[in-house]
Amino acid sequence: MDSDQAVAPRNHWKTCSSFVIGCLVAVSLQVIFFSPISPEVLEFPPDSSVLLLQSNSKLQEVIKLGEGLLDKPEDVAIDEDGVLYTATRDGWIKRLHKNGTWENWWHVESEGLLGLTVTRAGDVIVCDAENGLLKVNEEGVKVLVSHFNGSKLRLADDVIESSDGTLYFSDASTKFGLRDWHLDMLEAKPHGRLLKYDPGSEETSIVLDKLAFANGVALSADQDFLVVCETLKFRCLKYWLKGDFKGETEIFIDNLPGTPDNINLAPDGSFWIALLQLVSPRLKFIHGSRVVKRVIASLQVSKLWVFGLHKKATVVNVASNGKQIKRSFDDPTGKVMAFVTSVLEFEDHLYLGSLQTNFIGKLPLNSV
Repeated sequence: MDSDQAVAPRNHWKTCSSFVIGCLVAVSLQVIFFSPISPEVLEFPPDSSVLLLQSNSKLQEVIKLGEGLLDKPEDVAIDEDGVLYTATRDGWIKRLHKNGTWENWWHVESEGLLGLTVTRAGDVIVCDAENGLLKVNEEGVKVLVSHFNGSKLRLADDVIESSDGTLYFSDASTKFGLRDWHLDMLEAKPHGRLLKYDPGSEETSIVLDKLAFANGVALSADQDFLVVCETLKFRCLKYWLKGDFKGETEIFIDNLPGTPDNINLAPDGSFWIALLQLVSPRLKFIHGSRVVKRVIASLQVSKLWVFGLHKKATVVNVASNGKQIKRSFDDPTGKVMAFVTSVLEFEDHLYLGSLQTNFIGKLPLNSV
């Protein structure tokens, strides 16, 4: 081989190497400067917390209400007459009457119907991630709150009414909407808040700010405090509404063995919380690196990092003072109940909403 022939392969490899290096630099710049997120490292609860719960597969024993009729029913509410309400991902607000018949009550042009509650007046208040806070009754659907401080609500999540008619509701993220909720969780920054709406003045004000994905909201039995779930902190906060500590905030329960979604008051004054399973070696690896997070978000595979979360379902019953987990039920395989997002106790039964099923789960408590 003469010298010219020897030089040619070397030049070829130099060109290829330069091209590869250039591509890597371009990808790096894309990751650093054009990532849709500016992530933080997420702190996980200690392993001892996750191992606290003994799996019992009790959620596999649920009765399936409305199977095939409901598209990912996120939440459940029941009025004083025993009529069950749920809102589905295809925009329907449906109700189950005492005689066992389902009714397609009202339809909303939205794919983001989430938490809901029934007021003392019999109205149904629905959190619509796309349109805001809605009031629904026999007359139709009315938007109560769509903007706050000049900005559109991005992710109205859950709502509860106090005895004076005030509506407390969570706005999970001020940066990302429902279609990009996974980006908020990947970024792991406190974009959420708790708001309140006064139906008399029709004014909205802020209660708590800088919450890490504000989610479920519930009032205590005496309504002296409320509890709001911080999904990305594996905890729930207590905000005092009355008494010597009025206006102050403290941790209600910390280091939960899963990320809290919706929360509801139980008849005995305790609270039921639906837990998502965000604890795994894979997720710990992802959440431990800002660079990995940027790469995942930049390469538009950010939805894949949450793959597998729907495989389990867990609900816990927490004491009224938040000091202990009294009971827990789960489906460790997700074969029956998966991705449970809400749990409500009514007349000795649990009612379970889920973003992975086409039914509401009903579990008799006298059998577990």
